[in-house]
Amino acid sequence: MSLSVRLARVRPAAIEANVRRLAERAGGAALCAVVKADGYGHGAVTAARAALAGGASWLAVATIREALEVAETAESVGSDAPVLILAEADPGLVARASGRCSSRVRFTVASVAGIRTLAAAPGPAPAVHLKVDTGMHRMGALPGELGAMAEALREAGFRLRLEGVWTHFAVADEPDDPFTAEQLRRFDAAIAQLGASGVSADVVHAANSAGLLAHPDARRDMVRAGISIYGVPPSPALEGIVELEPALDLVSRVTAVRTVVPGESVSYGRHWWADEPTRVATVAIGYADGIRRDSGSAGVEVLIRGHRCPIVGTVTMDQLMVALAPAVADEASAGDEAVLIGRQGADEITATEVAQRLGTIAYEVLTSISSRVPRVVA
Repeated sequence: MSLSVRLARVRPAAIEANVRRLAERAGGAALCAVVKADGYGHGAVTAARAALAGGASWLAVATIREALEVAETAESVGSDAPVLILAEADPGLVARASGRCSSRVRFTVASVAGIRTLAAAPGPAPAVHLKVDTGMHRMGALPGELGAMAEALREAGFRLRLEGVWTHFAVADEPDDPFTAEQLRRFDAAIAQLGASGVSADVVHAANSAGLLAHPDARRDMVRAGISIYGVPPSPALEGIVELEPALDLVSRVTAVRTVVPGESVSYGRHWWADEPTRVATVAIGYADGIRRDSGSAGVEVLIRGHRCPIVGTVTMDQLMVALAPAVADEASAGDEAVLIGRQGADEITATEVAQRLGTIAYEVLTSISSRVPRVVA
């Protein structure tokens, strides 16, 4: 296990295969692979290379720093894929970094101020994508602001090129919720309003992973596939629509095994007590690595020798403890591999399962894996 007792094993071949399957699902729409947040914890460079090999024709990130890294990656493999920054960038960062961005970088604009900032930035005139707020209410131009946005784009003239118009869904991962259809209706109205103001774009996009999987009307010119390219469905309700292969295993090692007698407790706070003699294994991974401190009380399990072993007591910064399953209680020993996400033997623990036990989503589970955990290409 190299020099580390904690590893994230990443399989680029899985990302590549997932992108191919998702691109087929997208039909004629271009597929934009979202590799922000260090490729959802998988490594942005690894994810971008695999996604491009799988047929992605665009890449997307959240920040200028990420865009610079991913643009360089695309350049290194000979791809001409544009890199879209999904958030409107801070004006100060735009002023300092726009000149370093290659022509493949696309900026999102969501305000008149954002348009004016980019128009005044040094360097070649950038291509921009106008974000429309259709109900997410996080970022984007509201219907009453579109006229001013169109005017600002016209004023920018040759200093900006409007390439795309897009929006983002709030509940596309809940396929029966009618609000996604309402957002599409609002989006179409916004596009019509922009057109009446003399503004149009070549690339119209709305679908995220959930939109791609469950809402055919959302696929438009391009789809933005994020969590799904890593082999994880956007929600349990969308599992199985497209065959996806998880691209990451999170593993560690058992460092010690001891018997905890009845009446004794385990870990900080003494929240777990043995009511019978229990073989407890220490595993070298903790909350500094991205394992939630309350995983034990939430019922999160670990695979050791192919058997599920519940985390007991409070997860500590560098280590956690598990109660060994009876089948392996007398066999498990220091050095055994412990799987927190992934397959071992006939069983598998998925990021979705961990998320459900913790009351969160797989996105958070994956992106919480800290930089202290080496990513190793498998």
